[in-house]
Amino acid sequence: QVQLVESGGGLVQPGGSLRLSCAASVSIFSFYTMGWYRQAPGKQRELVATITSGGSANYADSVRGRFTISRDNAKNTVYLQMNSLKPEDTAVYSCNAERIISPRRSYWGQGTQVTVSS
Repeated sequence: QVQLVESGGGLVQPGGSLRLSCAASVSIFSFYTMGWYRQAPGKQRELVATITSGGSANYADSVRGRFTISRDNAKNTVYLQMNSLKPEDTAVYSCNAERIISPRRSYWGQGTQVTVSS
């Protein structure tokens, strides 16, 4: 059973920063693409950022230049550094691990709340 545990969410003022962490219970060194997704109230879940096992990252247009995704495979952890936060960034942020070899599966954490408000 693969478990993902997010941490680092909280309440922050506009313009502030947070770093989210996602710790995996198994090695993510070779066989997983990792990602962060978010879901605001009344909205569909959307992709925020992904990073491959080789370190190639992509971002949603809304966060590009402000957020940085990274991974530490030795620690089985993926991070999301969020800078210049805006109220529209408020959402539940969830970590995703997508297995890229058979059996292909996606794993999800429970999510962590990020609230950007003054």
